[in-house]
Amino acid sequence: MHLSEVTWTDVRDATIDAAVIPVGSTEQHGPHAPLGTDALTAEAVAAAAVDAYGEVDSETAADSGTAADSGTAADSEDPADGTRGELLVAPTISVGIAEEHRAFDGTLWVSPDTFRAYVREAIESLVSHGIDRVVLANGHGGNVDALAEVARRFSRDRSHDGYAVAFTWFQSVGEHAGDMGHGGPLETAFLRATHPELVREDRIEAAADGAADRWGEWVAGVNLAHGSDEFTDNGVVGDPRAGDRERGELLVDLASESLADLVAAVVDREMTRKNTAE
Repeated sequence: MHLSEVTWTDVRDATIDAAVIPVGSTEQHGPHAPLGTDALTAEAVAAAAVDAYGEVDSETAADSGTAADSGTAADSEDPADGTRGELLVAPTISVGIAEEHRAFDGTLWVSPDTFRAYVREAIESLVSHGIDRVVLANGHGGNVDALAEVARRFSRDRSHDGYAVAFTWFQSVGEHAGDMGHGGPLETAFLRATHPELVREDRIEAAADGAADRWGEWVAGVNLAHGSDEFTDNGVVGDPRAGDRERGELLVDLASESLADLVAAVVDREMTRKNTAE
């Protein structure tokens, strides 16, 4: 269930296991990839996780010797009472913490304080409707620390029963994670798989020629560069030529399956906790 596509009565009448909120950024990704790359990738992983979540649940039911009930791919079996639920995918938060890219035209950013407050208040609104399990599905490196803090503080708040965790797709793709870069092989591969029309293929060589080999300028474990323009001429880190469509399809599968596993764990954990408390 995608929140922006349903009515309020659909939400009221649904049994929702958890909400997934894609979180991205609007920032430069070199001359070949769109400024919305981080939001687009987060959205794609969240959407694919809806189907993968259903598969995780079916496997769990099979392992326990219980036949899975029929239902949509987004359905899951509640570990507490056997009822079926859905995943709610919320609208994407598409402006994040990205001031390090301010030298490149089109980049948008907000302060960490503003970002944290906005994300937290957004997920608090879900709790008011009884949707108290939330996974923040992130696509931007600059958001990682802030989202982890938001999830912790939100979950520790005794004024509600909400529980949240933060997930970043490119940290969940195994050995591929080391090639992340910026507008490099992973993001270019991902876009070639999900949004090929947005990749400027005629600029790939130029993107590779102006790219840096690594993110930042490091001495004694400290990054001396506060802006990405200090170490990359065109905003790219890593070689986008190494990111083909097939690799992108694999990345989508790996990331969405990891997200589905995480959501299932959140659902099971919170249901167990509530049942124990009762």
